[in-house]
Amino acid sequence: MAAGTNPTEITFSSAKFFGKETIAEVVDAYNSSQNQIHVTYKELPPPSSSTEVHQGLVQQLARRNGDPDVFTQDIIWIAEFAAAKWALPLDEHFNAEVMKEYFPGVVQACTWQGKLTALPWFIDSGMLYYRKDLLDELGAKAPETWGELIDSAKKLISAGKAKFGFLWQAKQAEVLVCDLVSFVGSNGGSILGPDGKTVSIADDAAVEAVQLMHDLIKKDQITPEDVLSWDEEPSRGPFTGGEAAYLRNWSYVWKISQDKANSSVVDKVGVVPLPHFPNKKSAACLGGYQYGVNASSKNKEAAIEFVRWMSSPETQLRFATQIGLCPTRSAVLDDPKIAQEQPFMQQLKPVFIGAIGRPVTPKYPQVTLVLQSEVSRALTSGNVKAALQTAKDKIQAIVKT
Repeated sequence: MAAGTNPTEITFSSAKFFGKETIAEVVDAYNSSQNQIHVTYKELPPPSSSTEVHQGLVQQLARRNGDPDVFTQDIIWIAEFAAAKWALPLDEHFNAEVMKEYFPGVVQACTWQGKLTALPWFIDSGMLYYRKDLLDELGAKAPETWGELIDSAKKLISAGKAKFGFLWQAKQAEVLVCDLVSFVGSNGGSILGPDGKTVSIADDAAVEAVQLMHDLIKKDQITPEDVLSWDEEPSRGPFTGGEAAYLRNWSYVWKISQDKANSSVVDKVGVVPLPHFPNKKSAACLGGYQYGVNASSKNKEAAIEFVRWMSSPETQLRFATQIGLCPTRSAVLDDPKIAQEQPFMQQLKPVFIGAIGRPVTPKYPQVTLVLQSEVSRALTSGNVKAALQTAKDKIQAIVKT
């Protein structure tokens, strides 16, 4: 670009994240790094207000006026935004060789009908936090199966070592679907087939998994009834407060658990993949936000250059060390700086490699509401099979249209 010409102006809408640095500061760093493109950052609410972020983006993208040029999207909106033709396919700009540098699960989640319509930003997944000190006292190792978890949790409760055995989230909200995906996947089941049309939530593997969720609360009584109204934070509190043996939650809990000001379990916590049914594999629910380029952008080349920089190894490393967002590039996760700043991330590599997505369908916003209400009903009523059959019937009607 000739000296004196104005830079190309583009806009970037993203959910808000907190850390040692803000997203705005990262955007400023990009603007300072070159003089060809200038990015204006438009902050959306944090991911905990996912519905508001989604509504804001849908309203902006539906206008098809090119604003914002670049946006970040929850992994569960990728199919919806691609099917609406709001997201620009990116295959010609990021070839298969480049995409091999990212975790395969996240690349799959960024792909709709064979086209790459999002570029990976950061990854998260559900995982099992456990009290190393309590398991040492029992002479037990971290559980690999649900049976082992139940057995050790019961022993710790009866010995008066833990008030709660296993905390997770069963509030009628998106987090319940995240937990559902992990339980069902850990029994080799699924909610929706890869075709996005075959509904498998009432199959035996899924019924058995939701029955386990119910039994943890009502039969084994290692999970308090309170979880029926808990999302992430209410379930975290008792664990970092030293009252629980096990917790299912996202990666953000690690830093809190190691912070002396907010945790009574510093240096006593371990993290492993979530348990599974006998002879099956652990299944973590994939989370995280990814980049999209607006198909109506009037400056597509500039938008693509910006996301290329935002998803580069250097910028991913910056997000990891400064904001605590886990890289989607396998090699970045192995960087020694991460070992120093966020050691838990490297321990979690096996968790991320095995992470699975929620049902991929452009109708996801309707599907998740059905799952939330029917699984919630299954857990409170105990009529698991009937609730899941109702869920299947309702979801079939949604996805076949």
